[in-house]
Amino acid sequence: MFGPMTLDDIPLFSMLRGRLGYLSERQRVIAENVANADTPGYAPHDLKPFTLATPASSIQAVAPAMTSPMHMVGVAPRRGGGGVYKPQNSADSETTLDGNSVVLEDEMMKLTQARMDYDAAISFYQKSLGLLRLASKKPGSN
Repeated sequence: MFGPMTLDDIPLFSMLRGRLGYLSERQRVIAENVANADTPGYAPHDLKPFTLATPASSIQAVAPAMTSPMHMVGVAPRRGGGGVYKPQNSADSETTLDGNSVVLEDEMMKLTQARMDYDAAISFYQKSLGLLRLASKKPGSN
């Protein structure tokens, strides 16, 4: 009949997993911008805002195919959002003489916001798990 139910079968947890993956990837992209703050010609990137239009459970990771024994073994994209979201160029607000347009203050603001959003999503995830545990307990048990 029915197989065992996992957390991914519950839409709330599937959405939270997608959100956490997005926020992890956004933190990685912002950190890359900060790391390249002194690179001539570097333009900062950011991710499009997270939407529920594409649930995380419907995104399939694609691994590189090895078509010749002389090829190096490829690495599949990381789970949890890595490689799924595509960075896009950020709006240009300031460009230095060497062509770099990273504004560290803006990147730190974005990083702080992404971290706060990540912490809020983790907290919501943990509280939801607690409610599931409470609901699954036998009546009268501690």
